[in-house]
Amino acid sequence: MLLDVNDIMKILPHRYPFLMVDRIVELDPAKRCVGIKNVTINEPFFQGHFPGHPVMPGVLIVEAMAQVAGIMAYLASDEATKQKVSYFISIDYAKFRKPVVPGDQLRIVVETTLNRRGIWGVDGKVYVGETLVTEAALKATFADAEK
Repeated sequence: MLLDVNDIMKILPHRYPFLMVDRIVELDPAKRCVGIKNVTINEPFFQGHFPGHPVMPGVLIVEAMAQVAGIMAYLASDEATKQKVSYFISIDYAKFRKPVVPGDQLRIVVETTLNRRGIWGVDGKVYVGETLVTEAALKATFADAEK
């Protein structure tokens, strides 16, 4: 393990219940990052999505991809950029291939496709075991936090 949840919270502003990454297990800054999310029945979204048939919302799986990408981009950035906040600018080609349920462990893989003029693009893939459950192309940028 390269980063645990305490290290991740020093990088990302997210906190419970919106922190979607438990650890980083692989990192090649500016190129590739692999994170882990353990999905438990205690997640607050399972109360309403769906009672009697708990399924992790796809939008939260995409958010987990974005958080792993944000960690990678942050660690590859200069000190001035590290003082900024990362904002999503696009999500393309999202596919949800298999439901994610309590007890699953997500392996979130992001690979850089673009890093130019403050815009980061990644291809993200999420696996449970060896099964691809979600994929998407994401873009984000760093900007000053709005007050």
